[in-house]
Amino acid sequence: MKILVCISITPDTTAKIAFTNNNTEFNKQGVQFIINPYDEITLSRAIELRDALKGSVTVINVGEVDAEQNIRKALAIGADDAIRINAHPADAFFVSKQIAEHIKEANYDIILTGMETIDYNGAQVGGMLGEMLDIPTIFAVTKLDVDGKAASVERLIDGGTEALTVPLPFVAASIEGMAEPRIPTMRGIMSARTKPLKVVEPVAGKPATEVVNYELPPAKKGCKFIDADKAEELIELLHSEAKVI
Repeated sequence: MKILVCISITPDTTAKIAFTNNNTEFNKQGVQFIINPYDEITLSRAIELRDALKGSVTVINVGEVDAEQNIRKALAIGADDAIRINAHPADAFFVSKQIAEHIKEANYDIILTGMETIDYNGAQVGGMLGEMLDIPTIFAVTKLDVDGKAASVERLIDGGTEALTVPLPFVAASIEGMAEPRIPTMRGIMSARTKPLKVVEPVAGKPATEVVNYELPPAKKGCKFIDADKAEELIELLHSEAKVI
């Protein structure tokens, strides 16, 4: 059983966001980067499946050399080996194409991704991979079990959950509930230093989108305090300024 886990490297949620080059590029200066949390959850479930099915887990990332620290963390968590496609992850289409071309050569049984990244929240890579590979994609997966040549999947839908059976191979884009994120052990950290991390060059391809500019949300305004005996004033402000009533 060969499992591929696609990981993205994202800014930590506590990072201060700023832009450079006339607001067309994210400013990485001083920013701490982490494995996308949805991808880390997915990786944890992949390792559980690997241990139960006696298979292998490979992580793949489209990124530049500065991503390798976090790729090594994925190896420390328990992945068997890793692949870095040496390119800037310009957009979801470009990333999907690079990963899809690798999959066509490697023939994985299961391809797992996080539902979305916490920086762009695009939720696009899973669907694009499925289309490029002509295999099913299942979104918002919270439970995944594999038996022989098929998998039992549960996913969130409006108002509840849906249970599905899907043949291998397939793509699953997961969310919270799939597994508990694993913390690298000292043994895992030490073994990660010698696990294979293969760097490959990208195939020809261009992004499908272009960044025009980034904008920060407007700064929050100061709070107004209204005396408890002035309910009429509060109601007027909620109506005329906040426009919530």
